[in-house]
Amino acid sequence: MNDRQRKLLRGLIVACALAAAGAYAWRAARAPDPWAGLVSGNGRIEATEVDIATRAGGRVAQVLVDEGDTVRAGQMVALMDLQALRAQRAEAAALEQQARDNVAGVLAQVAMRRSDEAAAAAEVIRRESELDAARRRLDRSATLAAAGAVAAQDLDDDRARVRGAAAAVAAARAQQDAARAAVAAAQAQAVGARSAVAAAVATGARIDADLQDARLVAPRDGRIQYRVAQPGEVLPGGGKVLSLIDLMDVYMTFFVPEAAAGRIALGTEVRLRLDAAPDYVVPARVSYVASVAQFTPKAVETASEREKLMFRVKAHIDRGVLARHASQVKAGVPGVAWLRLDAARPWPAALAVRGTP
Repeated sequence: MNDRQRKLLRGLIVACALAAAGAYAWRAARAPDPWAGLVSGNGRIEATEVDIATRAGGRVAQVLVDEGDTVRAGQMVALMDLQALRAQRAEAAALEQQARDNVAGVLAQVAMRRSDEAAAAAEVIRRESELDAARRRLDRSATLAAAGAVAAQDLDDDRARVRGAAAAVAAARAQQDAARAAVAAAQAQAVGARSAVAAAVATGARIDADLQDARLVAPRDGRIQYRVAQPGEVLPGGGKVLSLIDLMDVYMTFFVPEAAAGRIALGTEVRLRLDAAPDYVVPARVSYVASVAQFTPKAVETASEREKLMFRVKAHIDRGVLARHASQVKAGVPGVAWLRLDAARPWPAALAVRGTP
């Protein structure tokens, strides 16, 4: 092969390479951009934080967990000093028993007053019978006196007996009214005594509640983040003892432009890529979209982005992922959230969910 032929061959090879490159560029230009229709925002992994605090002031007796421990809802994590509360509970029990004994005594008084009332009622009946007999005797005496069969003195004596019997009836009725009033007063004392028992029981129940509250329990499943107080410390009411994060309530907050916010609905699928594990994609869904725009914080966006109005978005991580990797959940890890504005478009291969670390 001479020089001319070799030059011709090299020219053909170059032409074929240029043609192939041009074809590839043409196809690439016509192929759809897999990242089109996506919007992203920077953020950090956050978790719901719950403070475990004492309701009433007191001394911390024990802290039963350490930082980093995983706890279950209802698990006792700390104990306040119970000595004063137990003394108050014993006092409340004694007062309750005293109130119950007082009720028994008052009920005995009610029974006695009812017996007096019954006796007074019987006395009224007896006096009314005497009055009726005296009136009948007076009627007979008046008839005989009109016929001249009895002396006028006998008629006067019968009239006096009627007046005396009437006075005796009035006195008996007054005694009956007094007995009724005594029964009512005794019954009122019984009501007051029962109320004292109820108050003593309520006091005991309140102290029991204080005793229960002195046993601090985890309000939900989670991990102990901080030990704020140590055994022996005296805390006021509401004093924090422990800080807990809920490992099943983990999310990322980020910001999106105004143009994209109107196309984001609750439940929209989100893909998270964390700086600590860039090879893994974490699935999440939008749980909150702000209704009012704001300027983004300095720690989130660049200076140019801070000049724009943005909408805050919160995306919760799938609970199934959190349950499988609870020991690896860390709050504060930075990353990027990607949203797909058009649900019909496929996710780019780089954002395919292949697993979690």
